[in-house]
Amino acid sequence: MKTYLEMTKEELLAEHRSLEQEFAKIKALGLSLDLTRGKPSPLQLDLSMGMYDIISSQSVLRTEAGTDCRNYGSLDGIDEAKRLMAGFMDCKQEQVIVHGNASLSIMYDTIARSMLHGVLGSTPWCRLDKVKFLCPVPGYDRHFAITEYFGIEMVQIPMHPDGPDMDLVEKLVQEDAAVKGIWCVPKYSNPQGITYSDETVRRFAALKPAAEDFRIYWDNAYAVHDLYEDDRDMLLPILPECEKAGNPDMVYEFCSTSKVTFSGAGISAMGMSDTNRQDLLKQMSVQTIGHDKIKQWTHTRYLKDMDGVRAHMAKHAALIRPKFEAVDEILSKEVAPLGIGTWIRPKGGYFICFEAMEGCAKAIVAKAREAGIVMTAAGAPFPYGIDPKDTVIRIAPTFPKLEEMKQAAEVFACCVKLVSAEKLLRK
Repeated sequence: MKTYLEMTKEELLAEHRSLEQEFAKIKALGLSLDLTRGKPSPLQLDLSMGMYDIISSQSVLRTEAGTDCRNYGSLDGIDEAKRLMAGFMDCKQEQVIVHGNASLSIMYDTIARSMLHGVLGSTPWCRLDKVKFLCPVPGYDRHFAITEYFGIEMVQIPMHPDGPDMDLVEKLVQEDAAVKGIWCVPKYSNPQGITYSDETVRRFAALKPAAEDFRIYWDNAYAVHDLYEDDRDMLLPILPECEKAGNPDMVYEFCSTSKVTFSGAGISAMGMSDTNRQDLLKQMSVQTIGHDKIKQWTHTRYLKDMDGVRAHMAKHAALIRPKFEAVDEILSKEVAPLGIGTWIRPKGGYFICFEAMEGCAKAIVAKAREAGIVMTAAGAPFPYGIDPKDTVIRIAPTFPKLEEMKQAAEVFACCVKLVSAEKLLRK
């Protein structure tokens, strides 16, 4: 089979006519599928319904230490929950603060606190002429939305197969005191599914920032989200590495059970040095009387420990793995031989990152919408929603049923071929 670049103009015109006929048939189907976000499917949410069977009006809602979960207290979370979430982050229980259902809220609060009050006595960011954040791209759009909301200048850092371009990270962090942080999704990155190598983690831990208030925002959102039990990526824990490198305060780590139990009703946590922890607790004592301890209690009684978490996540993997494999199989058959797109086959996480021919991503997403497949906007994985090359498209396979995802992948492949052919014909 010839690639599109190898075809003559006449061959490409014939291919385009065939694709237009195929697309017309697809439109006639009247499809309506939403692939905009990485959401668990109803069947995945059903996996955790048993959590509510362990609580009733007769339950004694006391922690191991005797705390009544119905009352005030335990600002940093109950011990059982701190122990469980420490397992997600491979850190010490004493380094953990348990929060509400969304780690995104913690990240927002952490940025807001830095803006208003500074970091460990440093000048509040709002009083500085310029504040910059490093943003590995493609990356997580909600991270970028937070820094954009606070008017922080975002600097793009290219992603490599082993993580962000560390030569560039080291240069910018060490030379520019305006650089106050970097966003990271270190395991099964959103959207590429890349896991940072041990060397990358160690280089992060050994950074020598010009700014004393520089922090690594280590969003370990997919810490336990492996697709394959016997072939999973391993991530070197960042907190111990920062301690070894003499930079214990340089990292904030985040995690949650959002895609483990219930996306809207889980628990989240933050791991950090004792110095950072005491600073955060001081602010939290003004902000809240504590987070939902009953929810923490039910999660720890249901999941129990990391062995329980891994067994639970294996059930998730059994549901979503066929969807990832279906997308990979269809793209491998329909797109790869034509030389018009590439992607990384992830071992975990929630996304497949497709890279189209330059200048085609927006048109492909628009064409898919015309066919009834709504996807995340092209450009979303970049600061300010601008993909300089207009190539990256995030595919979210988890929510639709398997047959729906197969159908969506077929439609997507047709859109990729149609838009790519049109681009080459215009040349």
